[in-house]
Amino acid sequence: MRRFDRYVLRQLVAGLAGACIGLALLVWLTQSLRFLELVLNRGLAFTVFLELTGLLLPNLVTVILPIAAFAVVLFTYSRLSSDRELVVMQGASVPPLALARPALLLALLAAILGWILNLWIVPESHRAFREFQFEIRNRIAAVLLEDGVFNQVGDGLTVYVRARDRDGTLHGILAHDAREKGSPVTYFADRGYISIGPAGPRATLVSGSRQEIDKTSGRLQVLTFAESTLDLGRAAGAGETRYRDARERSLAELVDPPDRDQVNPRDLGRFLVEAHQRFAQPIAGISLVLLAAATVLAGGFSRRGNAVRIAVAVAIAAGLVAAGVAVQNLAVRETALIPLIWLHAVVPGPIALWLLIAPSVRARHVLAAHPASPA
Repeated sequence: MRRFDRYVLRQLVAGLAGACIGLALLVWLTQSLRFLELVLNRGLAFTVFLELTGLLLPNLVTVILPIAAFAVVLFTYSRLSSDRELVVMQGASVPPLALARPALLLALLAAILGWILNLWIVPESHRAFREFQFEIRNRIAAVLLEDGVFNQVGDGLTVYVRARDRDGTLHGILAHDAREKGSPVTYFADRGYISIGPAGPRATLVSGSRQEIDKTSGRLQVLTFAESTLDLGRAAGAGETRYRDARERSLAELVDPPDRDQVNPRDLGRFLVEAHQRFAQPIAGISLVLLAAATVLAGGFSRRGNAVRIAVAVAIAAGLVAAGVAVQNLAVRETALIPLIWLHAVVPGPIALWLLIAPSVRARHVLAAHPASPA
Protein backbone atom coordinates (compact mmCIF):
# COMPACT_ATOMS: atom_id res chain seq x y z
CA MET A 1 0.00 0.00 0.00
CA ARG A 2 2.87 2.36 0.72
CA ARG A 3 4.20 1.74 -2.78
CA PHE A 4 0.80 2.69 -4.21
CA ASP A 5 0.75 5.86 -2.08
CA ARG A 6 4.19 6.90 -3.30
CA TYR A 7 3.24 6.10 -6.89
CA VAL A 8 0.09 8.22 -6.80
CA LEU A 9 1.65 11.00 -4.72
CA ARG A 10 4.46 11.46 -7.24
CA GLN A 11 1.93 11.94 -10.00
CA LEU A 12 -0.12 14.36 -7.91
CA VAL A 13 2.86 16.50 -6.88
CA ALA A 14 4.23 16.63 -10.43
CA GLY A 15 0.80 17.49 -11.78
CA LEU A 16 0.23 20.18 -9.18
CA ALA A 17 3.61 21.78 -9.85
CA GLY A 18 3.02 21.75 -13.60
CA ALA A 19 -0.53 23.09 -13.30
CA CYS A 20 0.48 25.89 -10.92
CA ILE A 21 3.45 26.96 -13.05
CA GLY A 22 1.45 26.84 -16.28
CA LEU A 23 -1.62 28.64 -14.95
CA ALA A 24 0.46 31.20 -13.05
CA LEU A 25 2.48 32.05 -16.17
CA LEU A 26 -0.68 32.28 -18.25
CA VAL A 27 -2.37 34.66 -15.80
CA TRP A 28 0.92 36.54 -15.36
CA LEU A 29 1.10 37.15 -19.11
CA THR A 30 -2.43 38.55 -19.18
CA GLN A 31 -1.79 40.76 -16.16
CA SER A 32 1.59 42.02 -17.40
CA LEU A 33 0.21 43.27 -20.72
CA ARG A 34 -0.99 46.45 -19.02
CA PHE A 35 2.62 47.26 -18.04
CA LEU A 36 4.15 46.27 -21.39
CA GLU A 37 3.24 49.66 -22.86
CA LEU A 38 5.69 51.29 -20.44
CA VAL A 39 8.49 49.29 -22.04
CA LEU A 40 7.46 49.61 -25.68
CA ASN A 41 6.41 53.26 -25.77
CA ARG A 42 7.85 55.00 -22.73
CA GLY A 43 11.36 53.62 -22.40
CA LEU A 44 11.00 51.67 -19.14
CA ALA A 45 13.81 49.13 -18.76
CA PHE A 46 12.77 45.53 -19.45
CA THR A 47 14.45 44.36 -16.24
CA VAL A 48 12.26 46.80 -14.30
CA PHE A 49 9.22 45.39 -16.09
CA LEU A 50 10.20 41.83 -15.12
CA GLU A 51 10.81 42.84 -11.52
CA LEU A 52 7.49 44.67 -11.30
CA THR A 53 5.37 41.93 -12.83
CA GLY A 54 7.30 39.17 -11.04
CA LEU A 55 5.98 40.54 -7.75
CA LEU A 56 2.49 39.52 -8.93
CA LEU A 57 3.32 35.80 -9.01
CA PRO A 58 2.94 34.93 -5.28
CA ASN A 59 -0.52 36.47 -5.21
CA LEU A 60 -1.48 34.57 -8.37
CA VAL A 61 -0.27 31.27 -6.91
CA THR A 62 -2.48 31.64 -3.82
CA VAL A 63 -5.53 31.99 -6.07
CA ILE A 64 -4.53 29.17 -8.43
CA LEU A 65 -3.25 26.63 -5.86
CA PRO A 66 -6.60 25.32 -4.48
CA ILE A 67 -8.18 25.12 -7.94
CA ALA A 68 -5.11 23.41 -9.41
CA ALA A 69 -5.03 20.87 -6.54
CA PHE A 70 -8.71 20.03 -7.16
CA ALA A 71 -8.16 19.62 -10.92
CA VAL A 72 -5.01 17.50 -10.52
CA VAL A 73 -6.61 15.12 -8.02
CA LEU A 74 -9.74 14.77 -10.15
CA PHE A 75 -7.74 14.14 -13.33
CA THR A 76 -5.19 11.76 -11.77
CA TYR A 77 -7.71 9.55 -9.99
CA SER A 78 -9.98 9.52 -13.05
CA ARG A 79 -7.06 8.33 -15.16
CA LEU A 80 -6.18 5.65 -12.59
CA SER A 81 -9.79 4.51 -12.68
CA SER A 82 -9.97 4.40 -16.49
CA ASP A 83 -6.67 2.45 -16.57
CA ARG A 84 -8.21 -0.05 -14.10
CA GLU A 85 -5.45 0.56 -11.54
CA LEU A 86 -8.02 1.66 -8.95
CA VAL A 87 -10.21 -1.31 -9.84
CA VAL A 88 -7.42 -3.67 -8.84
CA MET A 89 -6.97 -1.92 -5.49
CA GLN A 90 -10.72 -1.86 -4.87
CA GLY A 91 -10.91 -5.53 -5.77
CA ALA A 92 -8.32 -6.17 -3.06
CA SER A 93 -10.81 -4.65 -0.55
CA VAL A 94 -8.81 -1.45 -0.05
CA PRO A 95 -11.28 1.14 1.36
CA PRO A 96 -11.80 4.44 -0.49
CA LEU A 97 -10.33 6.47 2.37
CA ALA A 98 -7.06 4.50 2.12
CA LEU A 99 -6.99 5.08 -1.65
CA ALA A 100 -7.53 8.78 -1.05
CA ARG A 101 -4.52 9.02 1.28
CA PRO A 102 -2.16 10.48 -1.37
CA ALA A 103 -4.76 13.12 -2.20
CA LEU A 104 -5.05 14.01 1.48
CA LEU A 105 -1.27 14.36 1.73
CA LEU A 106 -1.30 16.62 -1.34
CA ALA A 107 -4.10 18.70 0.18
CA LEU A 108 -2.10 19.09 3.39
CA LEU A 109 1.03 20.13 1.49
CA ALA A 110 -0.97 22.62 -0.57
CA ALA A 111 -2.58 24.02 2.59
CA ILE A 112 0.80 24.48 4.31
CA LEU A 113 2.15 26.23 1.21
CA GLY A 114 -1.01 28.36 1.10
CA TRP A 115 -0.59 29.46 4.73
CA ILE A 116 3.08 30.33 4.14
CA LEU A 117 2.13 32.41 1.11
CA ASN A 118 -0.88 34.10 2.73
CA LEU A 119 0.76 34.94 6.04
CA TRP A 120 4.25 35.98 4.96
CA ILE A 121 5.19 35.99 1.28
CA VAL A 122 2.11 37.56 -0.37
CA PRO A 123 1.87 40.60 1.97
CA GLU A 124 5.53 41.41 1.38
CA SER A 125 5.42 40.90 -2.39
CA HIS A 126 2.16 42.84 -2.73
CA ARG A 127 3.56 45.70 -0.64
CA ALA A 128 6.67 45.83 -2.82
CA PHE A 129 4.51 45.74 -5.97
CA ARG A 130 2.28 48.59 -4.77
CA GLU A 131 5.29 50.71 -3.79
CA PHE A 132 6.95 50.03 -7.15
CA GLN A 133 3.72 50.83 -9.00
CA PHE A 134 3.23 54.01 -6.96
CA GLU A 135 6.77 55.09 -7.74
CA ILE A 136 6.28 54.59 -11.47
CA ARG A 137 2.87 56.25 -11.66
CA ASN A 138 3.56 59.18 -9.37
CA ARG A 139 7.26 59.94 -9.69
CA ILE A 140 8.69 58.28 -12.78
CA ALA A 141 5.58 58.85 -14.91
CA ALA A 142 6.75 62.39 -15.59
CA VAL A 143 9.91 60.97 -17.19
CA LEU A 144 8.01 58.42 -19.27
CA LEU A 145 6.15 60.94 -21.42
CA GLU A 146 4.57 59.35 -24.47
CA ASP A 147 5.07 61.30 -27.67
CA GLY A 148 2.12 62.21 -29.86
CA VAL A 149 -0.47 62.30 -27.06
CA PHE A 150 -1.47 64.66 -24.26
CA ASN A 151 0.10 63.24 -21.07
CA GLN A 152 -1.68 64.01 -17.80
CA VAL A 153 1.17 64.35 -15.28
CA GLY A 154 -0.56 64.52 -11.91
CA ASP A 155 -3.32 67.02 -11.17
CA GLY A 156 -3.25 70.25 -13.14
CA LEU A 157 -0.36 69.60 -15.54
CA THR A 158 -0.74 68.40 -19.12
CA VAL A 159 2.29 67.85 -21.36
CA TYR A 160 2.37 67.19 -25.10
CA VAL A 161 5.55 66.06 -26.89
CA ARG A 162 5.65 65.82 -30.68
CA ALA A 163 8.67 63.48 -30.90
CA ARG A 164 11.40 61.92 -28.77
CA ASP A 165 14.98 61.08 -29.80
CA ARG A 166 16.79 57.95 -28.68
CA ASP A 167 18.94 60.04 -26.32
CA GLY A 168 15.79 61.33 -24.58
CA THR A 169 15.64 64.78 -26.21
CA LEU A 170 12.06 65.99 -26.60
CA HIS A 171 10.85 68.03 -29.59
CA GLY A 172 7.75 70.18 -30.00
CA ILE A 173 6.81 70.59 -26.34
CA LEU A 174 3.54 72.06 -25.08
CA ALA A 175 2.84 72.18 -21.34
CA HIS A 176 -0.27 73.59 -19.69
CA ASP A 177 0.30 74.21 -15.97
CA ALA A 178 -2.90 74.83 -13.98
CA ARG A 179 -1.57 73.83 -10.57
CA GLU A 180 -1.87 77.39 -9.27
CA LYS A 181 -5.55 78.17 -8.84
CA GLY A 182 -6.64 80.97 -11.16
CA SER A 183 -3.18 81.37 -12.75
CA PRO A 184 -2.80 78.84 -15.57
CA VAL A 185 0.42 79.05 -17.57
CA THR A 186 1.14 77.56 -21.00
CA TYR A 187 4.67 76.77 -22.21
CA PHE A 188 5.83 76.22 -25.78
CA ALA A 189 9.35 75.01 -26.54
CA ASP A 190 11.21 73.75 -29.59
CA ARG A 191 13.02 71.08 -27.60
CA GLY A 192 13.89 70.01 -24.06
CA TYR A 193 14.87 67.16 -21.79
CA ILE A 194 13.93 65.79 -18.39
CA SER A 195 16.27 65.23 -15.46
CA ILE A 196 15.77 63.75 -12.01
CA GLY A 197 16.80 65.82 -9.01
CA PRO A 198 16.32 65.65 -5.24
CA ALA A 199 12.89 67.29 -5.60
CA GLY A 200 11.82 64.89 -8.34
CA PRO A 201 11.70 65.17 -12.14
CA ARG A 202 12.28 68.55 -13.77
CA ALA A 203 11.82 69.53 -17.43
CA THR A 204 14.34 71.89 -19.02
CA LEU A 205 12.75 73.77 -21.93
CA VAL A 206 14.94 75.28 -24.64
CA SER A 207 13.99 78.11 -27.05
CA GLY A 208 10.35 78.70 -26.24
CA SER A 209 7.75 80.99 -24.72
CA ARG A 210 5.69 81.30 -21.56
CA GLN A 211 2.10 82.57 -21.89
CA GLU A 212 -0.40 83.55 -19.20
CA ILE A 213 -3.38 85.87 -18.71
CA ASP A 214 -2.77 88.95 -16.56
CA LYS A 215 -5.33 88.92 -13.72
CA THR A 216 -5.80 92.70 -13.58
CA SER A 217 -5.88 93.65 -17.26
CA GLY A 218 -7.05 90.34 -18.70
CA ARG A 219 -4.48 90.63 -21.45
CA LEU A 220 -2.26 87.82 -22.70
CA GLN A 221 1.36 88.11 -21.56
CA VAL A 222 4.05 86.36 -23.58
CA LEU A 223 7.59 85.86 -22.33
CA THR A 224 10.15 84.29 -24.65
CA PHE A 225 13.13 82.47 -23.18
CA ALA A 226 16.27 80.73 -24.32
CA GLU A 227 16.04 78.21 -21.47
CA SER A 228 13.52 77.65 -18.67
CA THR A 229 12.67 74.91 -16.20
CA LEU A 230 9.35 73.34 -15.25
CA ASP A 231 9.05 71.44 -11.98
CA LEU A 232 7.29 68.11 -12.57
CA GLY A 233 7.88 66.66 -9.10
CA ARG A 234 4.99 68.51 -7.49
CA ALA A 235 2.62 67.43 -10.26
CA ALA A 236 3.88 63.86 -10.18
CA GLY A 237 3.02 63.50 -6.54
CA ALA A 238 6.43 63.80 -4.90
CA GLY A 239 6.07 63.76 -1.16
CA GLU A 240 2.64 62.10 -1.22
CA THR A 241 2.01 59.23 1.16
CA ARG A 242 0.55 55.98 -0.12
CA TYR A 243 -2.47 54.33 1.45
CA ARG A 244 -1.82 50.65 2.18
CA ASP A 245 -4.58 48.21 1.30
CA ALA A 246 -5.53 44.96 3.05
CA ARG A 247 -3.47 42.61 0.88
CA GLU A 248 -0.15 44.27 1.73
CA ARG A 249 -0.61 44.45 5.50
CA SER A 250 0.73 41.88 7.92
CA LEU A 251 -1.62 39.87 10.11
CA ALA A 252 -0.91 42.09 13.12
CA GLU A 253 -1.63 45.24 11.07
CA LEU A 254 -4.92 43.75 9.88
CA VAL A 255 -6.13 43.00 13.39
CA ASP A 256 -4.83 46.23 14.95
CA PRO A 257 -3.89 48.83 12.28
CA PRO A 258 -1.19 51.22 13.56
CA ASP A 259 -2.71 53.98 11.42
CA ARG A 260 -6.28 53.37 12.60
CA ASP A 261 -7.02 57.10 12.75
CA GLN A 262 -6.19 57.41 9.02
CA VAL A 263 -8.04 54.27 7.91
CA ASN A 264 -11.48 54.56 6.38
CA PRO A 265 -13.94 52.95 8.85
CA ARG A 266 -15.31 50.90 5.97
CA ASP A 267 -11.84 49.39 5.45
CA LEU A 268 -11.61 48.14 9.04
CA GLY A 269 -14.12 45.43 8.17
CA ARG A 270 -12.15 44.62 5.02
CA PHE A 271 -8.99 44.21 7.09
CA LEU A 272 -10.72 41.82 9.52
CA VAL A 273 -12.16 39.76 6.66
CA GLU A 274 -8.73 39.58 5.01
CA ALA A 275 -7.20 38.24 8.26
CA HIS A 276 -9.80 35.44 8.46
CA GLN A 277 -9.54 34.72 4.74
CA ARG A 278 -5.79 34.12 4.95
CA PHE A 279 -6.40 31.23 7.36
CA ALA A 280 -9.61 29.91 5.79
CA GLN A 281 -8.53 29.82 2.13
CA PRO A 282 -6.13 26.83 2.48
CA ILE A 283 -8.81 24.92 4.42
CA ALA A 284 -11.23 25.55 1.55
CA GLY A 285 -8.56 24.05 -0.71
CA ILE A 286 -8.52 20.88 1.40
CA SER A 287 -12.30 20.66 1.03
CA LEU A 288 -11.99 20.93 -2.75
CA VAL A 289 -9.42 18.11 -2.85
CA LEU A 290 -11.68 15.90 -0.69
CA LEU A 291 -14.53 16.63 -3.08
CA ALA A 292 -12.40 15.56 -6.06
CA ALA A 293 -11.31 12.33 -4.32
CA ALA A 294 -14.86 11.48 -3.24
CA THR A 295 -16.12 12.02 -6.78
CA VAL A 296 -13.98 9.20 -8.17
CA LEU A 297 -13.60 6.86 -5.19
CA ALA A 298 -16.95 6.95 -3.42
CA GLY A 299 -19.13 5.94 -6.36
CA GLY A 300 -17.46 2.69 -7.21
CA PHE A 301 -16.42 1.48 -10.66
CA SER A 302 -18.64 2.09 -13.68
CA ARG A 303 -18.04 0.73 -17.19
CA ARG A 304 -19.64 3.87 -18.58
CA GLY A 305 -16.91 6.02 -17.05
CA ASN A 306 -17.00 8.92 -14.61
CA ALA A 307 -17.91 11.72 -17.01
CA VAL A 308 -21.19 12.59 -15.31
CA ARG A 309 -19.71 12.51 -11.81
CA ILE A 310 -16.75 14.60 -12.94
CA ALA A 311 -19.06 17.18 -14.51
CA VAL A 312 -21.11 17.35 -11.30
CA ALA A 313 -17.93 17.73 -9.22
CA VAL A 314 -16.65 20.53 -11.44
CA ALA A 315 -20.00 22.30 -11.19
CA ILE A 316 -20.00 21.96 -7.38
CA ALA A 317 -16.41 23.21 -7.16
CA ALA A 318 -17.22 26.20 -9.37
CA GLY A 319 -20.23 26.93 -7.17
CA LEU A 320 -18.08 26.74 -4.03
CA VAL A 321 -15.48 29.13 -5.50
CA ALA A 322 -18.20 31.59 -6.52
CA ALA A 323 -19.87 31.25 -3.12
CA GLY A 324 -16.54 31.99 -1.45
CA VAL A 325 -16.22 35.27 -3.35
CA ALA A 326 -19.82 36.19 -2.52
CA VAL A 327 -19.40 35.34 1.18
CA GLN A 328 -16.22 37.41 1.36
CA ASN A 329 -17.94 40.43 -0.18
CA LEU A 330 -20.90 40.08 2.20
CA ALA A 331 -18.58 39.81 5.20
CA VAL A 332 -16.79 43.01 4.15
CA ARG A 333 -20.12 44.84 4.25
CA GLU A 334 -21.26 43.21 7.48
CA THR A 335 -18.56 41.75 9.76
CA ALA A 336 -21.17 39.75 11.69
CA LEU A 337 -21.20 37.41 8.66
CA ILE A 338 -17.50 36.50 9.05
CA PRO A 339 -18.41 33.02 10.47
CA LEU A 340 -19.82 32.25 7.01
CA ILE A 341 -16.24 32.34 5.70
CA TRP A 342 -15.34 29.46 8.00
CA LEU A 343 -18.55 27.56 7.28
CA HIS A 344 -17.88 27.83 3.56
CA ALA A 345 -14.29 26.62 4.01
CA VAL A 346 -14.89 23.80 6.50
CA VAL A 347 -18.34 22.25 5.88
CA PRO A 348 -17.74 20.73 2.38
CA GLY A 349 -14.70 18.82 3.70
CA PRO A 350 -16.45 16.61 6.29
CA ILE A 351 -19.28 15.92 3.82
CA ALA A 352 -16.79 14.68 1.21
CA LEU A 353 -14.90 12.77 3.90
CA TRP A 354 -18.10 11.01 4.95
CA LEU A 355 -18.68 9.97 1.32
CA LEU A 356 -15.24 8.32 1.41
CA ILE A 357 -15.89 6.57 4.73
CA ALA A 358 -19.50 5.53 4.06
CA PRO A 359 -18.71 2.56 1.75
CA SER A 360 -16.52 0.97 4.43
CA VAL A 361 -19.19 1.56 7.08
CA ARG A 362 -21.87 0.00 4.86
CA ALA A 363 -19.62 -2.98 4.13
CA ARG A 364 -19.07 -3.61 7.86
CA HIS A 365 -22.81 -3.43 8.48
CA VAL A 366 -23.45 -5.95 5.69
CA LEU A 367 -20.85 -8.34 7.11
CA ALA A 368 -22.31 -7.97 10.60
CA ALA A 369 -25.85 -8.68 9.34
CA HIS A 370 -24.78 -11.60 7.13
CA PRO A 371 -21.75 -13.28 8.73
CA ALA A 372 -19.93 -15.77 6.59
CA SER A 373 -21.02 -19.37 7.16
CA PRO A 374 -18.38 -21.64 8.67
CA ALA A 375 -16.51 -23.83 6.25
